[in-house]
Amino acid sequence: MKIIVTGGAGFIGSHFVKSTVAEGFDVTVVDKLTYAGCRERIHDVEDSIEFLEGDVADCSYIDGIVDTIRPDMIVHFAAESHVDRSILRPDDFIRTNILGTFNLLNASLKTGLGRFVHISTDEVYGELSSGEGLKFSEGDCLLPNSPYSASKASADMMVRGFHRTYGLPAVIVRPSNNYGPWQYPEKLIPLTIAKAILGEGVPVYGRGENVRTWLFVDDCADAILRIAERGVPGEIYNVGSNEERRNIDVVRRILEVLGARRDLVEFVPDRPGHDFRYAVSTERIEDKLGWKPRCDIDTGLEKTVRWYVENKKWLFKKKREVDAFITNLQRRFRDISA
Repeated sequence: MKIIVTGGAGFIGSHFVKSTVAEGFDVTVVDKLTYAGCRERIHDVEDSIEFLEGDVADCSYIDGIVDTIRPDMIVHFAAESHVDRSILRPDDFIRTNILGTFNLLNASLKTGLGRFVHISTDEVYGELSSGEGLKFSEGDCLLPNSPYSASKASADMMVRGFHRTYGLPAVIVRPSNNYGPWQYPEKLIPLTIAKAILGEGVPVYGRGENVRTWLFVDDCADAILRIAERGVPGEIYNVGSNEERRNIDVVRRILEVLGARRDLVEFVPDRPGHDFRYAVSTERIEDKLGWKPRCDIDTGLEKTVRWYVENKKWLFKKKREVDAFITNLQRRFRDISA
């Protein structure tokens, strides 16, 4: 089976690419290689894939490669994905996440694509209260609260529209917060690991009370592969671990695993519009496709910490890129809040 994976040099996309190569797929990766893209992530399989550097928001480029390759399936990861950056530069998110998705959908129609798999996010549902047991299901309405989640919700609606109107065989995947090896250290877990190793202060928004469902990246890649192969066109599938943790508890657990001081935690002003809690029901993917996560959060965090400790050179190189951004970010957030 010929498959195009957009954003295949990104965090989740690269893990998925390795899974598809292991399954014998004929894989072409299309990635713009922005700050968050990294070919090192797929170095182990580069001899088994075709890599194309390109931008999904470039309509003529996407038309050309889809027409040339004539894939059986497109799995669309390519996106701007960091909420903080979307607050500062929402235009980048509109261009990549909405226009890029439209270009791929339009190109897919012209070639008779067999399956389009769109990778979304649980953030499109908005936030939940702290009510125990309350979770979003796939039929709930979308109430995005950041430019990032709004752009992803818009892309979801575009995918739905192409399926309903043109019959494009598309499915939507909404994963919860991923973590694991190779994640760019603008995100909470790798940033905490990097700063803790160096004995620097670890920034935590507000009081760290915000709650997320944490999903190990290999489990997410496995779920997406199962959906790609067996998912029903027109359906939406939530993917999560059902393991919720407050941000502060995740940070403290990382410090504990590293043997670092707990007083490294530095509470910083909260970001504007910060959603309190996300949680998704995974009944559909469990009942219909027989998928369940295999890695619990304690095991996953230990694996993740160990990987970054063993790959400090990559981690610290990327952290240097992030430090200036974080300083500017906190200043801008103070200005917005004022």
